[in-house]
Amino acid sequence: MSKKEDIRKKAPEPAPAVEKENDQELARRDKFRRLGEAGVELFPHRAGRTHGVLEIVGSFEALSPQELEERAEIVDVPGRILTVRKMGRATFFHISDGRARLQVYIREDVAGSEAYELFSLYDIGDVLSVRGKLFKTRTGELTVLLESFTFLAKSLHPLPEKWHGLQDVELRYRQRYLDLIMNPEVGDVFRLRSAIVARIRRFFDDRGYVEVETPMMHTIPGGALARPFKTYHNALGLDLYLRIAPELYLKRLVVGGLDKVYEINRSFRNEGLDAQHNPEFTMLEFYEAYKDYYDMMDLTEELLTGLAVSLRGGEEVTFDGHSLSFKRPYKRMKFMDALVHHSGLAPSRFEDREGLVEFASGLAPDKKPMTYGKALDVIFDKFVKDNIIQPTFITNPPREISPLAKAARDNPEEAERFELLVAGMEVANAFSELTDPAEQRARFEEQAEEKRRGDDESHPVDLDYVEALEYGLPPTGGEGIGIDRLTMILADRRSIREVILFPLLRPK
Repeated sequence: MSKKEDIRKKAPEPAPAVEKENDQELARRDKFRRLGEAGVELFPHRAGRTHGVLEIVGSFEALSPQELEERAEIVDVPGRILTVRKMGRATFFHISDGRARLQVYIREDVAGSEAYELFSLYDIGDVLSVRGKLFKTRTGELTVLLESFTFLAKSLHPLPEKWHGLQDVELRYRQRYLDLIMNPEVGDVFRLRSAIVARIRRFFDDRGYVEVETPMMHTIPGGALARPFKTYHNALGLDLYLRIAPELYLKRLVVGGLDKVYEINRSFRNEGLDAQHNPEFTMLEFYEAYKDYYDMMDLTEELLTGLAVSLRGGEEVTFDGHSLSFKRPYKRMKFMDALVHHSGLAPSRFEDREGLVEFASGLAPDKKPMTYGKALDVIFDKFVKDNIIQPTFITNPPREISPLAKAARDNPEEAERFELLVAGMEVANAFSELTDPAEQRARFEEQAEEKRRGDDESHPVDLDYVEALEYGLPPTGGEGIGIDRLTMILADRRSIREVILFPLLRPK
């Protein structure tokens, strides 16, 4: 016996990850041990391949049995076993690469009796590479007539038979690898997400934007009204906050002369979890000097309509039973007009500021202190958002809840800001950026006072950012777009957990 063969036979058996294994798991471990005793390399370093499963199906499925016979195509293809059907001294099984399935036919008289007996130690879930000639069965199924196979990995746990019920939905998120194995359409969602990000990059690169990276740990949280996660830097003895938005750093770069910048960033907000919110999420933020929020609307339409056409095949996209039209131009509606139209409250209710604050306080008792502007925002969230299905720019909300936006040119109580709502979700948020350092400091001081009065979503004064503005920020349009929610819409998935590979979950 060679030294290499001795090492393979004596390879240590992996310790189980669960305290108690069931009979199926014990049987799989026994087969794994017997494979090692048979001289099989249990943890190979690489696998040769001529094709992937999807590539084979795409290239040869349309050929007739006669054409396949004439081509005599020999393939070497790896995959995971998903089904096994034994028929005496022959076995049919299917392998998958996560995107397509391919049938394999192993016969004892072709593969040899020793190889055929060795295959009995393989289970559904195992990974192997098969080599053989392509043909079609009498039922017309594309199949590999196996000549040889190579062991690649053992599944020490049986695969789930099916997914059903809430408990299994939780399992899908906790063990996403099982979800991807059992449900190929899940992989399609994340390939679509990857394509969305790639096309966004191309869109901005083609328009002369510079992609940048900004800090994820901030000494002062800012850029949005949200509660941050707090951490501590031991060497510096410094409290730090995970960023809630990259906005203030990106605008510093515009001050420095990078007129067009964008970042696809991870941001963190210490908030609840629901179908639209995950504490860790991905945003696109972009800023362009010499533009305002009207320009941002035009650019947003160009971007999103282009994504719908290129990735979903047209301007109409189906989401949650709705047919959404991304045909330009999108509807534009002022914040107060939307409130009056959709809230169900009489217009006179909005003139009674104290009464409205009291009413909103009952709707959101955790938002303290409640001001008139926040009351309007609470009522909007409760009664208006869900009624706006088609892509709609909601413009000019209260200046008070928009501390980084310029006041509207026609009404100083409003902000030059918009939110793009689609199917009741905020997908984008944009400003004509506030460029007056004195006013920005005053706005920050208002926020700091709100924080002292108990508002966990307000933040301290960022004097370093104010100083950057004092060097001169030109007129600038800026925007953030939620990648997760955008993917939800284009992939027709109702929950944000369906489009984040590893969403945050409560521990078992």
